[in-house]
Amino acid sequence: MHDIYENPLITRYASAEMAYCFSDDKKFKTWRKLWIALAESEKELGLKINDEQIRQMKEFAENLNIDVAQEREKAVRHDVMSHVYAYGVQCDKAAGIIHLGATSCFVGDNTDIIIIDNAIDLIIRRLVNVIDKLKTFAFKYRDMPALGFTHFQPAQLTTVGKRASLWIQELLMDLEELEHLKSTVKLRGVKGTTGTQDSFLALFEGDGEKVKELEKRVCAKMGYDKFYPVTGQTYPRKFDTLAINVLALIAQSAAKFANDMRLLQSMKEIEEPFSKDQIGSSAMAYKRNPMRSERINSLARFVISIASSPANTASVQWLERTLDDSANKRLVIPQAFLAVDAILNIYSNIADGMVVYEKMILKRLMSELPFMATERIMMAAVQKGGDRQHLHERIRLHSMEAGKRVKMDGEENDLIERIKNDKEFDSIKDDIDSIMDARLFTGRCSSQVEEFISENVRPVLDKYKNILGDEGIVKV
Repeated sequence: MHDIYENPLITRYASAEMAYCFSDDKKFKTWRKLWIALAESEKELGLKINDEQIRQMKEFAENLNIDVAQEREKAVRHDVMSHVYAYGVQCDKAAGIIHLGATSCFVGDNTDIIIIDNAIDLIIRRLVNVIDKLKTFAFKYRDMPALGFTHFQPAQLTTVGKRASLWIQELLMDLEELEHLKSTVKLRGVKGTTGTQDSFLALFEGDGEKVKELEKRVCAKMGYDKFYPVTGQTYPRKFDTLAINVLALIAQSAAKFANDMRLLQSMKEIEEPFSKDQIGSSAMAYKRNPMRSERINSLARFVISIASSPANTASVQWLERTLDDSANKRLVIPQAFLAVDAILNIYSNIADGMVVYEKMILKRLMSELPFMATERIMMAAVQKGGDRQHLHERIRLHSMEAGKRVKMDGEENDLIERIKNDKEFDSIKDDIDSIMDARLFTGRCSSQVEEFISENVRPVLDKYKNILGDEGIVKV
């Protein structure tokens, strides 16, 4: 259909896996699984529910009649009760016991948590695959000197691999937060209308132990051993805030990487992948725009901008609950996960295909290295008997002239040639080229990268080795 708005996160950016995670199909099938778990547990604890009713519910667990529910909702204006009705149309023998004792949030909130939990798993997979690809890149280029920048002004040298290790480190920080979030996931459980479990206490004729056991059994059947000990009508909306905050952290890390790539591509040092038939500009046929990195920045900005929404929602939940969370949650939570899924897919695609232009890196490095090397040249000359103050003044004068040549005349930096031709430096003239070896100016970069990968990155990748190997897919 082309006559209505379609969410570009679905049509252009996010994966089919993440899109399915937040689909109606997954949501409503999970509702039915929860109703089955509830009915089974109630039966096991003595309520009058029979095997045929359970069998019938299981028979139609995957066979959704959404059209019936949609038509019913037009009349009753209640999504959960519409689906209770639709399920009952299929399961005539079980219609009277579906949703027994429960409130809408039994299926709605527990399902939301399960979906978020599944989405977290997918984000973890995406994230560790990006880390794996960057690890390979960082190790390969751990020794390659490159001009470092602070304030986007030339600074001391680094290496291409060391810079990549900085990108990885931020993602490892994000992964730690994501793993912590995963460890805190709890179902809302079986709490009743306002969280008091009164309806279930009535069903079990005041037997509180059976009510407690019911909650444990239902959660266990859904694959969870943790649930919130107390709730109002909903699970704490603060959990949504925590979830989206972690996604915003990932967006920040990805945006930092993408900005770096855009700068490096502008300097012609490193480029993101550029496909054979890709067009960079409708007018300028020569252009190779960093569209993947720009897309990461664009999506990351969206995620960061909506991170405040769950926080605002959590802060205005009156007493046991209000319904001003519902529409907001339907928008913010799926879209944040869809956007970060897309971001990490693009990130993975770039990390797997970055093109390094070594000669351009060396050319820019050598335009600045002569200035950085002057102290070592001066010290070498002093060790051969030179006067430190006099040599410093000679280098200062040569540097001023060389700087003028570069900035005013647009010529190459000839500082080293000027020093070589200065008789005051004759004692080390034959040593200057070796002093100028760029690898001598990168400190412990190479060792840092090797140690970082060995001690910090490799254990993480070993932990997640079974989910490595994803390709980063850019849809359009």
